[in-house]
Amino acid sequence: MAPQREEDLEHLLRRAGFGATETEVAEYARLGFLSFPTAVAYLANYKAQPDDVDTRIGTVGYAGVTAQGAFRPAANINDARQRWLFRMVHTRRPLQEKMALFWHNHFATAYSKIAGDVEGAEATRMLAAKPAEDPGGVQGQLELLREHALGNFRDLLVAIAKDPAMLFWLDGRTNVRAQPQENFARELMELFTMGVGTFAESDVYAGARVFTGWNLARPGAGAAQHYEFRYNQGQHDTAAKEFTFPIYPGGGRVIPARAPAAGLEDGLDLINAVARHPATGPRLALKLYEYFINEVDPPDTALVNEVAGIYYARNYEIEPMVRRLLLSAQFRDPSARYKRYSWPVEYVVRAVKEVGWTGFSVGDALTPLVNMGQQLLEPPDVNGWALGRGWFSTGGMLARMNFGAQLATNQKFNLRDAFRGPARSPDDLVSAALDRLTPPAYTAGARAALTDYVTAGGAWTGSDTQLANKGSGVVHLILGSAEYQLV
Repeated sequence: MAPQREEDLEHLLRRAGFGATETEVAEYARLGFLSFPTAVAYLANYKAQPDDVDTRIGTVGYAGVTAQGAFRPAANINDARQRWLFRMVHTRRPLQEKMALFWHNHFATAYSKIAGDVEGAEATRMLAAKPAEDPGGVQGQLELLREHALGNFRDLLVAIAKDPAMLFWLDGRTNVRAQPQENFARELMELFTMGVGTFAESDVYAGARVFTGWNLARPGAGAAQHYEFRYNQGQHDTAAKEFTFPIYPGGGRVIPARAPAAGLEDGLDLINAVARHPATGPRLALKLYEYFINEVDPPDTALVNEVAGIYYARNYEIEPMVRRLLLSAQFRDPSARYKRYSWPVEYVVRAVKEVGWTGFSVGDALTPLVNMGQQLLEPPDVNGWALGRGWFSTGGMLARMNFGAQLATNQKFNLRDAFRGPARSPDDLVSAALDRLTPPAYTAGARAALTDYVTAGGAWTGSDTQLANKGSGVVHLILGSAEYQLV
């Protein structure tokens, strides 16, 4: 069993990242990160670390990718999914990727809808392109989420409102004066900020009018031609818009009539209002609390309210909210460990990091992830994925068990080499496997069942063949256990 302080660090890396290899945990400890505030500061100040993970794709010592021809993550959606998985496994900025995943669910946007309106390569570009690599300087939605991962929520809302992928996804590109399109205004209030029960249907229609003219243009030529946000003043409804909740700090509920050239301010005023709304901070604080601390037990209302207060006091900055949660006594309370149901992508990435990736391609995880219920860049609808116990259908759990078998078999010789020293007995092998995979503590009966598996079929000799077969087998059993589905 790992020392108490090391367990704290492993808990932090599972929640604020995707788990860690034994080597990574040892390196964090060597750097002094058993001082918990130091470890949190390191993760939160991720911009101090190089964002160079993509340069390692295709290099020796890292997980592989599988492509048909050239690897094109800005043009092929499965390549884009692989690049993100690769980042999660190997990034030096785990909290950035963890927050990008959080926002991807919060601002759920699916490739298939966009690809139904434009060809697949362009849809992938809108979701995953990197500006420095794109001939038109396109920033895909995923890169936008990574950029704003711990930034200002109000600024993120503005960026999302102008994001081409979102303008396709919620039909903002067709929002014109003669026929206001309500989708974005509704989700802005209902899903992105204030929540259900805080606004009226009349607010949805007024919000649609606010965003008339927030459309798209197609500048550039050749490979540089791309979709980008364009405020079309000729399509903006210039009349006043009245709401049932305050738009301005003084309590005013009417966005005034404006000249067409100034109509962009209508949308900024509404975004400011929903970011400021008294329901937005608590709602966002609760989502972050459940993401980082505990989604199984009733929330700690006092801490949620404190974090909501930080949201308003710090002018909608996300980083101090997350930092407060990670440094809270509630986060480090041993009873809060393993109180989150792992999302399929969290399960896969943690398993790869803890089991190994020698000769393994992240492309091999794409179909299993679909079967588990989570295809990256393809949430089922505007609500995102059904979290918590919703992940664990019979088929979803079977897919996890099958992936565990696939990964453990793929890594059997890697595991043999890792277990060769410590596995002097069947019980030693079980201990080594449990230490490597960091599930919650097994009961005596569950642990005995693993030992029985190791000893079944013949006397223990510790041979390489036995280590390879039994080592990968016991790892498979742990990966498929109920315990391992919690982080």
